[in-house]
Amino acid sequence: MPSGILIIDKPAGWTSMDVCAKLRGVFREKRVGHGGTLDPMATGVLPIFVGQATRAVEFAENGQKEYVAGLRLGQVTNTQDIWGETLETHPVSLTAEQVASALAAFRGDIAQVPPMYSAVKVRGKKLYELARKGVEVERAARPVTIYELELLSQESETDYLLRCRCSKGTYLRTLCHDLGAALGCGGTLYSLRRTMAAGFPLSAAVTLEEVQEQGEALLLPTDSLFSQYPALTVPGSQAERRVRCGNPITLPGTADGTYRVYGQDGAFLCLSRARGGTLTSLKNFFGA
Repeated sequence: MPSGILIIDKPAGWTSMDVCAKLRGVFREKRVGHGGTLDPMATGVLPIFVGQATRAVEFAENGQKEYVAGLRLGQVTNTQDIWGETLETHPVSLTAEQVASALAAFRGDIAQVPPMYSAVKVRGKKLYELARKGVEVERAARPVTIYELELLSQESETDYLLRCRCSKGTYLRTLCHDLGAALGCGGTLYSLRRTMAAGFPLSAAVTLEEVQEQGEALLLPTDSLFSQYPALTVPGSQAERRVRCGNPITLPGTADGTYRVYGQDGAFLCLSRARGGTLTSLKNFFGA
């Protein structure tokens, strides 16, 4: 059965689940999941996990992500992007230097109020379901982190491209909305391309057409998700048996930290944590 990771360059107009459904058909495998939702209008890096590799999805979802976002000043919409209903328009008389200067207040740890058109749940209801009924509810601000935020270019009198590296849960639509408010003219998102997720850059991404043509040849090994951690091979068959049974093993002198653990034959077994000379599995990835 196929197993591994695909980095898809998601096309506009597809939901993340549309991509998963398409790939279930391509690989004839029910176990297909994605590592972080992209809005239908957005394009770019969408990590897809196939077969046994779906056990790694939780590790992909929580990492940093990077985007190139189009900010349109002078417009406010109900969805915080140009695909929604325009609520306000304002004249724009700002320089690129003024826009770049405003970015400083949004770097680091900030609080965002989730947009009404989002999948965040309030009292068991998804916000977008309420918004489509014309209902607006109070939303608590949520902490997010903007690690990097820079102005890439000015595209027109009102349009700018921003590069943003951020934490899980950050809404680029809300960032554009809040930037516009800070600049006094309103703002909305007009384009969004994810350029990095789960440590995979856009250069690693393939199209759906390429997957249909080449299939399993494009699957990356599951351990490629954990390349930032050092590799460790279990010392002997007895230790490997213990690891495969889910038991910790003693490895005196092993530095504390997280490791990619491999068997005697080079097979990726698990992601483990060493502490005080004892190695304990965090997640197993070997087959039954």
